[in-house]
Amino acid sequence: MASCAPVFHCPGDAGRVSTEPLFASRLHSPVGELLLLANPRGLCGLHMEIQRYPPAPADWRSDEARFAEARRQLAAYFAGELREFDLPLSPEATPFQRRVWDELVRIPFGQTTSYGKLAHRLGDIKASRAVGLANGRNPISIVVPCHRVVGSKGALTGYAGGLERKRWLLDHETRLAFRLA
Repeated sequence: MASCAPVFHCPGDAGRVSTEPLFASRLHSPVGELLLLANPRGLCGLHMEIQRYPPAPADWRSDEARFAEARRQLAAYFAGELREFDLPLSPEATPFQRRVWDELVRIPFGQTTSYGKLAHRLGDIKASRAVGLANGRNPISIVVPCHRVVGSKGALTGYAGGLERKRWLLDHETRLAFRLA
């Protein structure tokens, strides 16, 4: 299971300015090119080439060695050999976003849940819209599996990377969940 490290700033989130160095790497994947961002403490962004909330341009440093394990795990995920990520994560988050993202990593591979069920798990059944907003601001897509959250009747609803990518990720996991079960 992915484990979120203490919250640190990653450019593009909450409009704050970081003094920490930020590292970047690009990875080709079945859902298009991915931009991986990290600060010294861990992965703070995994963005798709076309995304609703792209990271703010910054002075990113290239450091491929820093991303070796993330790249290995993502390749294994896309190859159908990995169900849970185990990477140090360092996203910028409000306390509520952090609680939502902590719940996202608990959604089992190949399964989905609704915004309402997540709100219920967080102790506030009326918070489904707030859960949806926090889910949409998740800066570490795929690793923190916001794609596993669907509408109350199972319909695909918003995804910062686009619904076609959400569908691909869900289909990918469903095929593998049945094959590996």
